[in-house]
Amino acid sequence: MPLQIIRNDITKIECDAIVNAANETLLGGGGVDGAIHRGAGKELLEECKTLGGCKTGKAKITRGYKLPCKYVIHTVGPVWRGGSYDERKQLESCYKNSLALAKENNCESVAFPIISSGVYGYPMDEAMKVAVDTIGSFLLNIHDDMLVYIVVYNKTAVSIGNKLFTDITEYIDDNYVAEHTDVYCYRMSMPYPGIASDKDIDSDDIIDSYDIPISDSIDDWVNNVIDESFSEMLLRKIDEQGMKDSECYKKANIDRKLFSKIRSNPQYKPSKTTAIAFAIALELSLDETKDMLMKAGYALSHSNKFDIIIEYFISKGNYNIFEINEALFAFDQSLLGAL
Repeated sequence: MPLQIIRNDITKIECDAIVNAANETLLGGGGVDGAIHRGAGKELLEECKTLGGCKTGKAKITRGYKLPCKYVIHTVGPVWRGGSYDERKQLESCYKNSLALAKENNCESVAFPIISSGVYGYPMDEAMKVAVDTIGSFLLNIHDDMLVYIVVYNKTAVSIGNKLFTDITEYIDDNYVAEHTDVYCYRMSMPYPGIASDKDIDSDDIIDSYDIPISDSIDDWVNNVIDESFSEMLLRKIDEQGMKDSECYKKANIDRKLFSKIRSNPQYKPSKTTAIAFAIALELSLDETKDMLMKAGYALSHSNKFDIIIEYFISKGNYNIFEINEALFAFDQSLLGAL
C-alpha cells in the first residue's frame, strides 16, 4: 500500500519495477513501449529476443538496465474492438499478471502506464477504471505492503467519464455558490466566540455555524472537542465496526508505517487528507466525518472544491477510495491517503 496516481514520465520513476505496455513481439514499438526501450538501452531488446514474445493479457519480466528501476514487466494489452470481445477481462489480466510478477520478484514498488489507452484505442475513462479497480482490489487482498503508481503523462490524458465528471461539476457549482452566501452572512452577524473581529479569521479555517452551537460557551465547546483525540476516536471506530487494523489502513490507502505512528501516539495530528481517508475507510456518514475531522482540527467547507468532492461521494454512499482519488486527480485536487 498505497495506490498513487501521478503525472510523470514513467521512464524517470525510481521504483523496483515499471510496466511496459508492449506488443506481442516484445521487440519494441511506439509510445510507452518505445520510450522504455530507448531509456533501457539495447540490452533490453537483446533480453526480450530470448522471451519468445508474449500473448495478450500475459506478462513477462526483464532487467531494467539503464532505467532507474530493477525490472521492466512487459504486458500486452487488448486492442479495443467495441467492448464485446473480452477486452476488459484481458486488460484486467494485464494488471493481475503484472502485479503477480512484481510480488513474485519481491518488488515493493511498481509503476503502471494506463495500458491499451494509446494506439490500441481503449477508451481512456474505461481503461483508467479497469486500472484503478484491479490494482485497488489486489492491494486490499495482499498481506505485504506494495506501493503502486498509475502514471499519466499529462492531465489531459485521463478522464473519469463524462457522466461522473458532469455530476461532480454540477454538485460543486450548486454547493459552492450556496456556501459563499452562508459564510458571508455568518461572518457578518457572528464572529467566533473570543474573536474580536472577523478579520482575525482565516477563510480556510471557517467552520459552519451548525458546527459551533451558539448556546455553548467557548470553554464547553473546546472541552467537547478535545475530550477524545483523533487517534483515540479512530481506534474506537475501528473496534466498533469489528475491523482489523490492516483492513482499515488498506481501505484508507494509508501506509502501514503511518498507521503505526497514529496508533502509538494518542496526540498524533494527521493531515486533512489522512483524516478524511480514514473516514472513508470506516464509511462514516457526513456528520460522523465532520466529527472525526474536528478531532484533527479540520472542517469541511463549501468554499473548497476538494471538500465538496468528498461530500459528493459520501452523500452518494460511494466509499471506494481509489475511485474517489481518480475523481480528485481529474479535478486537479490532492489525493487521499498515500504516504
